[in-house]
Amino acid sequence: MTLQGVRVAVLVPCHNEEIAISRVVEDFRTALPDSEIYVFDNNSTDKTNSIAAAAGATVRQEFRQGKGHVVRRMFSDVDADVYVLVDGDDTYDASIAPRLVETLTDNNLDMINVSRSAASTDSYRSGHRFGNWFLTSVVSWVFGRKFQDMLSGYRIFSRRFVKSFPAHSRGFEIETELTVHALELNLPTEEIPAPYKERPEGSASKLRTFRDGFRILLTIVRLLKNEKPLEFFSTFSLLFIVVASFLSVPIFETYFETGLVPRFPTAILIVGLVLLAAISLVCGLVLDTVTRGRRELRRLFYLQYDPPSSAVDNSKSDNRK
Repeated sequence: MTLQGVRVAVLVPCHNEEIAISRVVEDFRTALPDSEIYVFDNNSTDKTNSIAAAAGATVRQEFRQGKGHVVRRMFSDVDADVYVLVDGDDTYDASIAPRLVETLTDNNLDMINVSRSAASTDSYRSGHRFGNWFLTSVVSWVFGRKFQDMLSGYRIFSRRFVKSFPAHSRGFEIETELTVHALELNLPTEEIPAPYKERPEGSASKLRTFRDGFRILLTIVRLLKNEKPLEFFSTFSLLFIVVASFLSVPIFETYFETGLVPRFPTAILIVGLVLLAAISLVCGLVLDTVTRGRRELRRLFYLQYDPPSSAVDNSKSDNRK
């Protein structure tokens, strides 16, 4: 399928990437010559801005620090039929971008996640690799197995995905939020492996393994509470019941032997735990109903936008005229 008539926007979030950004812009300009390339600078202290502009990109600013803030601004400000989101560190293969866009439009997908196939341990450090595997496994267990590389920075989106995505994250947790959005709305997605290169010499990763990994884990917990409240609060309800049952065993044993209940503080604690269990369960049931309503509204808002193939169909009809 030809990409003629399909408005493609390449979105590149950047922070201090003066070494790599020119190559990223040039490679994507070669791969997608009719696309608009936007570099959103996030408080860089080097020459990222001027180098990106000299390479032919449209440069914009986001002053709130964090990749999540940048992606939220990108999705709000840029209008296109297909969006290519890629990190500005020159580690992803630009040459496959046309095939990815065609796959999205041919199959009416809403997201293609490009999983990383590293050629060496230098390009994909073992700490990052393990953290990605662990966090991806947690999301797969909680929200359903769909992706092997949840934290990839190279993705292709439809317009209806981008405009229906309620971005809340501030930092590198944004990839987790993108993944869960697709899983919770059961959107048509695909994952395609691609080579992952080493960073250019002199370039350093902005990701901090433990700090950002902990933030991503907290984001998963928050999304579990927001998207699956019944499961979240039922877990606490079950925990309270188990603890209350464990504490009640000696009290019942003493009562059946003597007919007395001498441990009033423990008995009061057990009653409190049972009440907390009931309250947690009720909260889960009520919030589950609210969440289903919110999910339906998001789905309706998502359906207001045309599928990716409509841009190609409209282009063909315009050409016939």
